Amino acid sequence: MADDMQAELERLRAENESLKSRQNRELSLRVSQKGAVSLYGIRRFPVTFYADEWDKILGMQDQIRAFIRENEGELKRK
Repeated sequence: MADDMQAELERLRAENESLKSRQNRELSLRVSQKGAVSLYGIRRFPVTFYADEWDKILGMQDQIRAFIRENEGELKRK
């Protein structure tokens, strides 16, 4: 009985590690039910904006990168 429980625990640990590593590697885009663009793989839940909102965000990429550089000391990274 203890051997079965130990084997199951090891199997679950391996499965958990596999899921964690998969989450960190795969970024994907999908169209949401409401017609927005959802980015999966950054956080637990997708980051979702409508196409015009993504256009605004992507249009600010130079400003965002500059802001990150200027505030590097205060920002955390995962």
